[in-house]
Amino acid sequence: MNQIVTNISLPPAKAIALFEKVRTQTQALVSPLTAEDMALQSMQDASPPKWHLAHTTWFFEEFILKPRIANYQSPDDRFAFLFNSYYVKAGPRHARNKRGLLSRPSVDEVMNYRAHVNDALNNLLNADRDDIEDIARLVELGCHHEMQHQELLVTDLLHAFSYNPLMPAFRDPEPMPTTDEMALTFTKYSGGLLEIGNVGEQFAYDCEQPRHKTYIEPFKLANRAVSNRDWIEFMQTGGYLDPTLWLMDGWAKCQSEKWSAPLYWWQQDDEWWTYTLRGAQPVNLDAPVVHVSFYEAEAFARWAAARLPTEAEWEVAAELLPIKGNFLETNNLRPLPNGGLWGDVWEWTQSPFSPYPGFQPPEGAVGEYNGKFMVNQFVLRGGSCATPLAQMRPTYRTFFYPHQRWQMLGLRLAKNS
Repeated sequence: MNQIVTNISLPPAKAIALFEKVRTQTQALVSPLTAEDMALQSMQDASPPKWHLAHTTWFFEEFILKPRIANYQSPDDRFAFLFNSYYVKAGPRHARNKRGLLSRPSVDEVMNYRAHVNDALNNLLNADRDDIEDIARLVELGCHHEMQHQELLVTDLLHAFSYNPLMPAFRDPEPMPTTDEMALTFTKYSGGLLEIGNVGEQFAYDCEQPRHKTYIEPFKLANRAVSNRDWIEFMQTGGYLDPTLWLMDGWAKCQSEKWSAPLYWWQQDDEWWTYTLRGAQPVNLDAPVVHVSFYEAEAFARWAAARLPTEAEWEVAAELLPIKGNFLETNNLRPLPNGGLWGDVWEWTQSPFSPYPGFQPPEGAVGEYNGKFMVNQFVLRGGSCATPLAQMRPTYRTFFYPHQRWQMLGLRLAKNS
């Protein structure tokens, strides 16, 4: 399992504390939701909140409890079929695009399932076992897996709520802070033969390893993410109408989907508005633009006489800065104006999601976690306002298909030095 998690075992007491913290945080996220909210699925890429709650529980049950507890009894053996996501080796699974049709089990039954697994896992972690270090490693993986689903839960819910004419707010509306426009400047980096990737001294997914050398030409990186103000200028100068700015596939998608602004934007009384987890709000001009695809980001960069950074460039810059910013725990749940590298929006890079030199997925179903997705997707870095802070590290790689927009996706410009 060393290629999935840290090579240093998490002490059982810390594994218990992390497990309790993460599970409690998930429960807090869904506490304001109704039973009707918990069943919403607006598209195949998204899942209902109830399914996220059950799937993250199934993960602990499938990969930790069932293999290690003799005669372990699940509350319902059918949950293994209903709440498996894409783990082929773990068995058959319910169709992804039909998760919203699962009116049963009820929300109460899913909550009881979570409580059952919580109790069983706590008992296992408190037991005197020879394999306790391996269990603790897997618990840490399961917690980071659940943190990923915390982000998916709120962004999937935003997408589902966006179809409701009542424009419900997940959190109480709050006005944006008043800020001044931040000038766009670029910091120079010398490049060279540098190392990127995780060294295995803290938690990391398999796709972040092994650490390896890569040559980086001298480059410049913007001091802030692209703002809504920048994006409106792109729109006003015909950015969505000029095919010369776009990759061929991107232009085809722009035309077929009739893109003319970021997802959730509309114009009202000559002002741009957007739908957020805090309800409908005027677009804050100085906040980072969000809900734009790789295709849009790449077109904007070309329009701005710049480019998207590589993930190696982004990581080299990030290693020099402390990890602080607008993450899930701040409870803003929307990008805020700032000049930091971390938080607010995931930043598209030009790098395809592919294996690092020497990458080897671990054996078994857990080996399907990342490796099988290393095709046709692009890497993003930095975390967002919906990402738990505990997940962040300079080597962290998330990835999405170039057309996708419903996540907290933005961009930062780079240039050749």
